[in-house]
Amino acid sequence: MADAAQVLQAARAKGWRIATAESCTGGLIAGALTEIAGSSDVVECGFVTYSNAAKQKMLGVTETSLEAHGAVSEQVAREMVLGALRASGVELAVSVTGIAGPGGSEVKPEGMVCFGVATARGVVTETVQFGALGRSEVRQATVSHALKLLHSALS
Repeated sequence: MADAAQVLQAARAKGWRIATAESCTGGLIAGALTEIAGSSDVVECGFVTYSNAAKQKMLGVTETSLEAHGAVSEQVAREMVLGALRASGVELAVSVTGIAGPGGSEVKPEGMVCFGVATARGVVTETVQFGALGRSEVRQATVSHALKLLHSALS
């Protein structure tokens, strides 16, 4: 499992900068990266887009996608990460949108998180079901998984 220091080291080795687009984590991914001294040479910015309006205004997520798929969807994760890549001019971006809990539904249960990772080579999205671990644990599991995805994109 990759940690923030490994992500920063790999990005530094490639000369890449990173941006984050976060909903359910509220900035925790950017926080994990910037917790490490010297991260400013790799971390460009983080977008915390908790509301649908913020997703649209800051990242260009379309109302059509929000209505058709909901905020917690791979389509919205894709639009979020592409918006972060475009707005920041970085080489690598990650997005997360999910149900941290409590709550959720049968279709979108607590612990369901959609991820997006984008580089100039394209976008990859995936959905992970962490389960009803509790709000804090779902958010921490999301950060860990996002760091793993960033590290994989840098490998």
